[in-house]
Amino acid sequence: MKIAIATINNPSLEAAKRLLPYLREHECHVFNKAQEGKEDGASFHIFAKVDDIMPTAWAEFDAIIFLMATGAVIRKIAPHLKDKATDPAVLIMTLDLKRVIPLLSGHLGGANELANELTNKIDGCVNFVTTASDQIKVLAFDMFAKKYGYAISNLKSLAEVSNAIINKKQVQVITYPPIVEQLKAFEGYKEENFVFVLPDELEKFRTDIPSVYITPQKIPNNALQIHPQEVVLGLGMNRNTPKEDIANAVKRFCFEHGLKESQITKLASFEAKSDEVGLLEYAKEKNLPLEFFNEDDINALTQDFSPSQATKFFNIKGVAEPASLLASKNKTLFLSKRIYTAVTVAASF
Repeated sequence: MKIAIATINNPSLEAAKRLLPYLREHECHVFNKAQEGKEDGASFHIFAKVDDIMPTAWAEFDAIIFLMATGAVIRKIAPHLKDKATDPAVLIMTLDLKRVIPLLSGHLGGANELANELTNKIDGCVNFVTTASDQIKVLAFDMFAKKYGYAISNLKSLAEVSNAIINKKQVQVITYPPIVEQLKAFEGYKEENFVFVLPDELEKFRTDIPSVYITPQKIPNNALQIHPQEVVLGLGMNRNTPKEDIANAVKRFCFEHGLKESQITKLASFEAKSDEVGLLEYAKEKNLPLEFFNEDDINALTQDFSPSQATKFFNIKGVAEPASLLASKNKTLFLSKRIYTAVTVAASF
């Protein structure tokens, strides 16, 4: 993390210097009223008033550690508060380094994690964490998303979901089997809090409890949504299909299914397409790895796929769907193929 350490007098500056050895894994900048230059791997910057450093600290740093009174910190950060998705982590420490308060952005911003790191390294340091899910050790969906690098939509709905779990009530999670296993293995998971609904079991959907959708695509509702980001597109195409046609098909596929092109991390196809100039050019232009699979790879799969002309011409179960599945991390086909004139697209994660 890039950390700003804010001090206001010589005792707090000395406290900052004692703190630095515990933060050697991070890039640290100490804002103070007496010293410039480098020391113990950190950069020191002189300032006149705390207000002077706030715009830079807020915009350019992942975390700010204040060695000053809590009331003063609250007054200084108040004009800069935006939302929990973008505000930096804010922590307060006592001058003896024995108390730390993760004040703001505990989960997504990493304040709680940084506070835990400090208490684990500094003998006798106590973490005054106030986040309810951390105190009673229940699953926090924002921390789950952060761990796996998943994006979050409708973050305002997190409070309803978190409160239900904290109050020992149930929440409904609509997702796929590999995600269910990830949740069950995550810290704080308790079986009694969760009802899982798979996409092919939507008749079990309940309207009486809060819902969480965990799927790569954005769903048109206001529920909390968590989006895995490593999407693999399987591509099939007619012979000599130009790059532009492939690009247009991918754009339309993403638009129709609530995906962002930035989520695409890999392309996949059948080995007979490995000399398709348009496909190779498209992959190069997008700087995406392109993986090909042979007949044995595809036909060894036990899943059912959409009917495909590839069965007739190549004696395989398909191209876009099985190729995307084979190349994906979680081996989950979540969008069946769509045909756009000469191009077929499917998606797995």
